[in-house]
Amino acid sequence: MIVVWTPEAERDRNAIWDAIAADNPRAAARMDALFSDAAGLLATHPRMGMEGKIPGTRELIPHESYRLVYEIDGGRVWVLALAHSARQWPPVRK
Repeated sequence: MIVVWTPEAERDRNAIWDAIAADNPRAAARMDALFSDAAGLLATHPRMGMEGKIPGTRELIPHESYRLVYEIDGGRVWVLALAHSARQWPPVRK
């Protein structure tokens, strides 16, 4: 399967990078590698994550502090969000 990061998920990933890199660029690179590795696993094992809190989604935990939210659509895995575990998920809509 092809793994595609949505623009929203890319923004999440970049924000996480920026926050960690401000204190420790090497740690940011290690964390980003965990995210890449997790997404790469989904290419061959798309159902490895648990059922998500949002119907139709799945969630994979690449690190105890983060959840990678995705959905499977045909031959693609769409990464929808990368959320810190301390944040409300799914986000409250106003």
